[in-house]
Amino acid sequence: MSTRPRLSRRQHLGLRARVTVAFALGALALSTVLAGITFGLVRNSLVQQREESAMAQSFVNARVVRDGLRRAGGTDLGRVLASVESPGRGGVVLHVGDRWFANSLVVGRDTLPPALREQVAGGKPARQRFFSGGEAWVAVGVPIPRVDAQFFEAFSLGEVDRTLDVLGYSLAGAAVLTTMAGAAVGRWASARVLRPLAGVSEAAAAIAAGSLATRLEAPADRDLAPLADSFNRMVDALSERISRDARFASDVSHELRSPLTTLSTSLEVMRTRRGELSPRAQAALDLLDADVRRFQRMVEDLLEISRFDAGVAELELDEVDLRELVRHTLGRAGGTVPLDLHQAGDEALVLADKRRLERVVVNLLENAAAHGGGATRVGVEASDHAVRVVVEDGGAGVPLEERPLIFERFFRGSAAGRRGAGGGSGLGLALVNEHVRLHAGRVWVEDGPDGQGARFVVELPRVPTGLGT
Repeated sequence: MSTRPRLSRRQHLGLRARVTVAFALGALALSTVLAGITFGLVRNSLVQQREESAMAQSFVNARVVRDGLRRAGGTDLGRVLASVESPGRGGVVLHVGDRWFANSLVVGRDTLPPALREQVAGGKPARQRFFSGGEAWVAVGVPIPRVDAQFFEAFSLGEVDRTLDVLGYSLAGAAVLTTMAGAAVGRWASARVLRPLAGVSEAAAAIAAGSLATRLEAPADRDLAPLADSFNRMVDALSERISRDARFASDVSHELRSPLTTLSTSLEVMRTRRGELSPRAQAALDLLDADVRRFQRMVEDLLEISRFDAGVAELELDEVDLRELVRHTLGRAGGTVPLDLHQAGDEALVLADKRRLERVVVNLLENAAAHGGGATRVGVEASDHAVRVVVEDGGAGVPLEERPLIFERFFRGSAAGRRGAGGGSGLGLALVNEHVRLHAGRVWVEDGPDGQGARFVVELPRVPTGLGT
């Protein structure tokens, strides 16, 4: 069962994105709070102002109705109601004795809130907000005890609602703009904050590529100085560790050469007397001879690797025709591997160290023999700018997840019983990678033809036409 921790959604976002989102959310929250407070204050102010205006207007109209009722004696109520001026949408309702009168089809007795009618009937003026027909209203009731009447007037708050709608849309738009501005500020601020880390990233990439002399300069920001100091001390420790390991491998390899030479000489003497030994002793001698040869090869590989690590590997450059070099190397190997030389007009010339390129081809052939069932095809392909050496085998191939790792030292992988296992030192492909890199080339592995086996490809820059003559 896997124990790998799962990343949260927040961790999937980059640091710069998280800072930008944080600024945007902060701006959104702040603008929302300010918009809410502004909307609430303006709404209360407008509604209160409208209610006070309605209250004052209602008292004025109530006096007009009272005076009219006194003059008319309760006989001409229509003229009394017509004398009342009601600005905007609204209406007047008059209760005289047991009768109800209204000057509008919109507002009538049943429209008025019962609580308001009861309070006014008790002899107290009152006002109350209510909804009718999907619209907000404010109703004011004024008792007129001298003529045994109650005066009611309703005022529409639709204009106030429309004003508040416009205000709400404006505040929402302002909140959106504020959020976008916050995101922009967050983007800019995160770029400023993360700019020093870009130098750390570039330095780390250079170190990963092998440039151990890379160091961070002391930053002007004192808060980042500890980071740069710790980074440089870490690189110093890493460089010292690598140098110590390289020296150890080189020293051990050098120390092993002398006893190996002595052992090889002794085995050579024993091989001259092989006929005098018993069959059992001859078999033991053959096994010992094979192991000593493999041990010598491993020591030579370690010495070669140590030279790469120490940076003292030198190239003896010359113009080399890769077609001739591969043909010659296959001939010395004594194999029957098919050689495919693609004709592309000019010769496949590269500027290279002939000894190292021969070692590359030999190592690829030995790798195919040890782990791929033997090479099935060797080809040289020339293009306008590069020359490729291709070695194909008939083995099980290399899994996709192991292809970036197969050129590392001593890598075994999941196919330890097939590729990467056996009697090799585990340094053959690592040396191929180092030799090719030294020639400013590259090497990779891919699927063989029809998805069968593995196909190792070495690509080297070609000598431009006209320079190879």
